[in-house]
Amino acid sequence: MGGIPGGPQSPGPPYREKREVPRFSLIADVALTEPATGTRISGRISEISRKGCYIDVLNPLPVGSSINLKVSRDQGEFTTNGKIIYVQPGMGMGVAFVDVPPAQLNTLDAWLKELSS
Repeated sequence: MGGIPGGPQSPGPPYREKREVPRFSLIADVALTEPATGTRISGRISEISRKGCYIDVLNPLPVGSSINLKVSRDQGEFTTNGKIIYVQPGMGMGVAFVDVPPAQLNTLDAWLKELSS
């Protein structure tokens, strides 16, 4: 039996519809490094959540790339590892945070609390 449009064999919804935690608008500078190649990129965060962020950058890294990122804003810095989970060529990339250190998670939680109020 073949799949029908909208049926169970259709591809899943885009990432935006799969989010498990709320994302908040946040404009902040980000510096990222891809350890495998030493590539360094500067960009801008436009959305952030407890699990990841969206980085506006003209030349995104490939999906699956591991990165180190440092987000800077008036209220300090947030530093963690991440992984590129999707790319929009010429626009940006979605990043999932990986193994966030507890002290950095405290910083992120404080930012999210501020953004949600």
